[in-house]
Amino acid sequence: MEHNERIARLVGQKNYNSYDLMEIVEILRSEGGCPRDREHTHESIRNDLIEETYEVIEAIDNQSTSLMREELGDLLFQILFHAQIEREKGSFELDDIITEISAKMIHRHPHVFGDLTVKNTGEVLSNWESIKTEEKQRNTLTDKLRAIPPMLPALMRAQKVAKKSGAYNECEPDALIEEMKGRLDALKDGEDTSRVLGDVLFLASAYAYKFGFSAEQVLFEKTNSFIEEL
Repeated sequence: MEHNERIARLVGQKNYNSYDLMEIVEILRSEGGCPRDREHTHESIRNDLIEETYEVIEAIDNQSTSLMREELGDLLFQILFHAQIEREKGSFELDDIITEISAKMIHRHPHVFGDLTVKNTGEVLSNWESIKTEEKQRNTLTDKLRAIPPMLPALMRAQKVAKKSGAYNECEPDALIEEMKGRLDALKDGEDTSRVLGDVLFLASAYAYKFGFSAEQVLFEKTNSFIEEL
């Protein structure tokens, strides 16, 4: 089908499917497409992917199904755009992405797609981690902690590190509070402010983990309330 015919077909439709969207991305990147989109690289639209992800989160927090539908569409477009860039290089296709994630989900859910029996969510999570460790060959604790994405928001990453390390599993909450107090007192003794505050924030994220709170969400809500109280 010629370029103009493809465009005419897409413009005339009332409903679209995932294949249509992939074709739209392909056309935008083609010779007769959008000059700006043709210039884009993974790096040039990297931040767009981050922003669209956070806009999906905002829609979830607002419990808006219409906004969620819109923002999930924007995020899906970003994913397909990155896939198209690699398709043009001949490295992989969208179907390769779908095949890989499908195989991964089947492999990581042997209690659904296999013979394994689990009693509760805790066993599911434990088994998931074991399978993931085997897949990625992360044999040491350091390997596992380094695998936590460095680009995560700092509090979220700190909490994941605290959780996965197991360093605070046996630590009583009161002990964590005392440790935080001790680090804050260190400010009076002239210790490096940046390092001490880092210690306190890390301990606070561990404390949140002990009580089942998201440190990121707790700070998000506090920041919002602070703005409203001004």
